[in-house]
Amino acid sequence: MSDIVYEKNVFSTPFLSGYMELKIPILDSNGNSAWPAVFPLEKIEQIRKTVGERYFSAQMMLKFVAPERIRLDPGGIKFYDNEYDVRNSRIGEHFITGACVYWDPSGGRRGGDNSVCAMIYRDDNNHCVFIHDIMYIVVPENTDYPLAYQCDSVLSFVRRHKMRVLALETNGLGNALPEIMRTTIDRAGYSIQIRPITNSRRKEDRILDAIEPLLSTGRLYAHKRITQTPFISEMLSWSPMGAPEHDDGLDAVSGAITGNPIALHPIGSSLNRYTANTDFKI
Repeated sequence: MSDIVYEKNVFSTPFLSGYMELKIPILDSNGNSAWPAVFPLEKIEQIRKTVGERYFSAQMMLKFVAPERIRLDPGGIKFYDNEYDVRNSRIGEHFITGACVYWDPSGGRRGGDNSVCAMIYRDDNNHCVFIHDIMYIVVPENTDYPLAYQCDSVLSFVRRHKMRVLALETNGLGNALPEIMRTTIDRAGYSIQIRPITNSRRKEDRILDAIEPLLSTGRLYAHKRITQTPFISEMLSWSPMGAPEHDDGLDAVSGAITGNPIALHPIGSSLNRYTANTDFKI
């Protein structure tokens, strides 16, 4: 039947033969807007800073960037050594609006995949992200309960940064961890909400879409302590085509960037003190 259908619909000329392709990038060769009334230069620049150079090139300039050419250049990171100031909700001059702690677990054995917990802050007013701390968990060989050991390590990490919510990736090994983590939290007498996260997208796509736009537009910051972890070497060896030796830190950071942040607010430099009037008769 299919042969008859194709036989009756044989085209003598290629489809769309004679048609011309029209491409109008948002900026012309002189850097002027193709539609200044709709897209003034200020708005175009805002779009560029929001989506990153790769998406801007493909979607707005109509120039496709082949995936094999894309890299994560650590030279685009802006390093800082300030700590988060809870009184005014700032890191340096940046006003911090949110934060996220994300744990991407694995077996944590030396030589295997890394179990990584990442802490990021956000300045959503300027669309900036601060990679504030990363912990690569290595479980000692003689540990009887490796998952409990990891949960204790993560709890210490979360408490050190005074966070109350932990995003926990539950793909694979992580499926068993929420209950173990809750037991660890309850035993320590601490209050932390566990937010299970399930990822179905390809890991390379998650990393690329989360980190590259920030990196290419100068909006990715990292504390200097990050240079003492494997994170920078992961960036140098990473490719969107896959098969890097290690990318677990990149995956944890991308999860923290795309996860729902906890809103942060300044608490003020001091608390107001009130004195109750107790001069009354019953």
